[in-house]
Amino acid sequence: METARIVLKEGRERSLFYRHPWIFSGAIDTGKSELKVEDGALAGIYDHGGNFLARGYYNSKTNIAARVLSFEDVEIDAVFFERRFRQALELRRPYFENDETNAYRLVFAEGDMLPGLVVDKYCDRLVVQVHTAGMEKLMPIAVEAMVKVFAPELVYEKSNIPSRREEGLNPENIKVWHGIFGDDAGVVRILENGIEFDVDIVEGQKTGFFLDQRENRLESMPYFKGKKVLNLFCYTGGFSCYAAKAGAESITGVDASKEAIALCKKNVELNGYDAGHELKGAGRHEAVVADAFEYLEAAIARGVKYDVVVVDPPAFVKSKKDLDGALKAYARVNEFALKVLAEGGVLMTSSCSGHVTQDSFKQSIFQAALRSGDDLVVLKTLGQPVDHPNRIYFPEGSYLKFLILKKRVK
Repeated sequence: METARIVLKEGRERSLFYRHPWIFSGAIDTGKSELKVEDGALAGIYDHGGNFLARGYYNSKTNIAARVLSFEDVEIDAVFFERRFRQALELRRPYFENDETNAYRLVFAEGDMLPGLVVDKYCDRLVVQVHTAGMEKLMPIAVEAMVKVFAPELVYEKSNIPSRREEGLNPENIKVWHGIFGDDAGVVRILENGIEFDVDIVEGQKTGFFLDQRENRLESMPYFKGKKVLNLFCYTGGFSCYAAKAGAESITGVDASKEAIALCKKNVELNGYDAGHELKGAGRHEAVVADAFEYLEAAIARGVKYDVVVVDPPAFVKSKKDLDGALKAYARVNEFALKVLAEGGVLMTSSCSGHVTQDSFKQSIFQAALRSGDDLVVLKTLGQPVDHPNRIYFPEGSYLKFLILKKRVK
């Protein structure tokens, strides 16, 4: 396989000593490097004196010019991927593959030292996303190792990621790598903490389900019992199903996607609720196709109040230039949520934007509370689960923020 030789400018090797996996284009000494290769080619990475530092892959089109696969001088082959996959599996084994949960993230890019690769497990099916040209070139040997280590029935690539354009890739690559994609392959029923969900791996967002909120959904359950719950940006009903299992008095799910709402209704019914009337002693569930901001504005005008409000929006920020606007959006949606939250009620709010820090997210909630005139107490500060590992050397991997707050009675 074609390889590049990357030599760093003098003094620019420090980040690699700290085991950070990214090398920016400005750190490369182009005069001493050998870069006449196809984008995505493997690369040896050296300091200015020619000492080996790491092995990864190179792309001339991107600001992150190289991504590290290993800080050891090893071959990047099927055996390498087998070793990485077994390490990923061992990290997760104590927490998953039991009678309660059979869906989780098997590979989390840099978090598992496999930059550009995400693998989600839904029962016996693997859904893969490839973000970079380097990982795309390595996919044949990666899948070979994936099948050997994980023994899935299906390996389905769903790389519909706009950022692939920056890598020089087709922004939508859909492919069956292993197994047969039958008529029933698109929707798979999973278990998460004993709760059932139907996941659409073909038409659903990302790989089909937001697995990263699993533990936060579980932590939320004690606050739902006997309460009137509003779940904003509900998607296919993750928090709604946990509220149903916890015995909420009523649940209202709101999402702009009619397809997501249809699956939300089905999932909530799977877990003890029925649309519009009581079932098995549980309460009423309503699923509404609406923009969350517009729904909140109408609810405020009607004077509607909820005991618990869940705010779990998609990423409001895709790049640093969008950060200010995103923080304003977080403040605005949470201000509106507080206005429909009853005195003594609980707000559960989240950000999955990597560019938003924990402090800046809390600042946006501070602004929301200030505008609504409410006093909030932070009950819990949560983040991403173990199957989305956050390496201590890679702070950029910490992206999920989740706060549970109580609105104090005035």
